[in-house]
Amino acid sequence: MTEPVPAPDPARAPEPVRGSDAALFPVPDLARYLTGRWVLRRDIVDDAGARLGGFAGEAVFTADAGELVYRETGELELGAHRGPAHRTLHYRLADPATAAVHFDHGGFFHDLDLRSGRWLVEHPCRADLYRGEFAVHGPDSWWQRWHVAGPAKHHVLTTDFSRA
Repeated sequence: MTEPVPAPDPARAPEPVRGSDAALFPVPDLARYLTGRWVLRRDIVDDAGARLGGFAGEAVFTADAGELVYRETGELELGAHRGPAHRTLHYRLADPATAAVHFDHGGFFHDLDLRSGRWLVEHPCRADLYRGEFAVHGPDSWWQRWHVAGPAKHHVLTTDFSRA
């Protein structure tokens, strides 16, 4: 069952954190754009820009009954830890251009609308706040950045995607 995508609240929209509107690539059809394999690289840095870790691997979007299933697999490096990691998200399409993104356990994560090539979003997680930005810069290249702030977390995750 597709849930409605909440309308963005311009008063609560986070400030842009990266990129230029001049180079944006509009995406009117999320399934057509995202479906397939992507090589991804994620950098994790603290608020001062010091590297905390990273992730390298691949993401695959597959269409399945009105949603895109996102599966990422690769190797996570975080401090002294280095090992395999994975994540699954469900992009429930409300129409060709918009989706409600849910965690694998079913909980709502955020909405997504890339018709302009850029999207800003917030996700509260207990006492922490994730402020995200998505930007598409061509048919084979996009990125997302999450600023995480709260009593327990203060870091930035930047993920670059290139079509495999």
